[in-house]
Amino acid sequence: MSADKRAWLVEILEPLRPVVRELLTASLFINLMALASPIFVMQVYDRVIGHSAMETLKGLVIGVALLVLFDFVLKQSRGRVMQTVALRIDVEVGTRLFDKIMALPLRTLEAKPAAFWQQLFRDVDTVRNTLSGPTAVLAADLPFVLLFLGVIFIIGRPLAAVFLIMFVVFLFLAWRSGKALNDSGAKEKNVTAARDALVAEIVAGRGTVKAAALDRAIRPMWEERQAGAIEHAIHRGATADGYVNLGAELTQFTSIMLTTVGAIFIIDHELTMGALVACNMLSSRLYGPINQLVGAWRTLAGFRQAVDRLGETLGAEEDRTAVTLRHGRPNGHLLLEEISFSYDPQRAPAVELDRLEFRSGGVTAVLGKNGSGKTTLLKLILGLYKPSKGRVLLDSADIQQFARGELAQWMGYAPQECVLFNGTVKDNIAHGAPGCSDEMILAAAQAAGVHNAVIDLPDGYATQIGEAGSRLSAGQRQRIGIARALVADPPVLVLDEPSASLDRQAEEDLRGMLGELAKARTVIIVTQSPVLLPVCRDVVVMDKGRLAAAGPAAEILPRLFGPRPASPPRPPAGVPAAAAAPVPAVP
Repeated sequence: MSADKRAWLVEILEPLRPVVRELLTASLFINLMALASPIFVMQVYDRVIGHSAMETLKGLVIGVALLVLFDFVLKQSRGRVMQTVALRIDVEVGTRLFDKIMALPLRTLEAKPAAFWQQLFRDVDTVRNTLSGPTAVLAADLPFVLLFLGVIFIIGRPLAAVFLIMFVVFLFLAWRSGKALNDSGAKEKNVTAARDALVAEIVAGRGTVKAAALDRAIRPMWEERQAGAIEHAIHRGATADGYVNLGAELTQFTSIMLTTVGAIFIIDHELTMGALVACNMLSSRLYGPINQLVGAWRTLAGFRQAVDRLGETLGAEEDRTAVTLRHGRPNGHLLLEEISFSYDPQRAPAVELDRLEFRSGGVTAVLGKNGSGKTTLLKLILGLYKPSKGRVLLDSADIQQFARGELAQWMGYAPQECVLFNGTVKDNIAHGAPGCSDEMILAAAQAAGVHNAVIDLPDGYATQIGEAGSRLSAGQRQRIGIARALVADPPVLVLDEPSASLDRQAEEDLRGMLGELAKARTVIIVTQSPVLLPVCRDVVVMDKGRLAAAGPAAEILPRLFGPRPASPPRPPAGVPAAAAAPVPAVP
């Protein structure tokens, strides 16, 4: 782990120093208590059995029983300490990660698949489990291996050479297994991430997958990625099993060697039977943690990868979140100067403008073919995208100086694909202005034209809308999205294809609603609907990311479509609205 990627972890662990000291102190006494059984056995063999010393045996049993009880208390205390560590890490890291993701620029969020951001929260679990689980206990016990080695030197000095040789062998095995498991684990993680990204896409588009029977096209991709994940998992598992089994065999070989060498020294009267048995018992305490380390490398490798991913994310540049000075409500005048924005520095800019002005009040329509840069222009206006050069001014102030929360209150936004959250209608509208009153929610719903539809539902505003609003129609979801954008009463309202999911009558209602909204705010809409154009005061035409035309609708629309009627004709009875009012092609 590089120092910059783990700096965040140091900051979180720094306040836990007293807790870590408690953990190490408890581990010290627990490991000292572990000496009780071997010493008890040695004393029974050497002093009790040979001399029939029953009183000595009673004293030893009472003493070791008290030590075992004390050991239980210490382990319970250490468990509570580990739970404290887990709780603090969960709260601190989880909260910090959530706040960071909420503060990241939209382009940063779009640069990674959804599976990556989901993985980060699983990484929090990995960090917590590693720092407060068996791996942490193992790390606390490892330093005390030297304690057991020292005791073995005292009670079984003739066996010291065997212990030292096998100790070095176990250390080499642990080091070698760590390197091998790190390599195989990294490869497995990459292919698993690719598979999970495909699964996330399938789940997100499950309606389309089902309706179009895309499983036949997706299955080969899934099988390829699943086969790769399985292959790497088998390889990693085989590698891990090989080292674990080798460690187990070495443990058995060590016991055989100790018994053999010990028997020779007992015959030569240089070692007692009790010392040999005690040393055999202590060998498990000596080699046990190192042998566990062989099996724990996968956990440690996953921990390092999790820390690196979290460190990279927590260290990323974020949107401005702090409000330096409270500003009054803007008038809604927008000006874009010398704007250039590109998704890829190696390609031509997606949007490039010398100057574009949106006057306060009124409705401004943004027209253009698909891929002409209309949605990108909206995101630049909203401050969701930062231009490569140039600036966006709101009432003559560069929007880069404002916090994301301020801009969201001043510029309401309803995207074409309106995303709602599982909960009630009221909750989803209130998300636009946390803490808003019921009167504000009602006013926003009425302004968005969704109030009558909501109160017609059995539970009204308490209606559960389901995952992503699945229990509502597309038009209802769109209207609730507009209400959410309006609940904070923003001076600027930006709508991306607001009539895409509406029928002709609903479009006409939306046109009247936009006219009313534009009396008190600047309304900017991306649309191809001729039904909405009559309410527009100004028009902006985009073509290949450039400004093709801009100005009053009375001047621009006749040049595009010919003379504009005062209001679009209503379709004859029985004729679909789409057939009566075809959408003109915008250059």
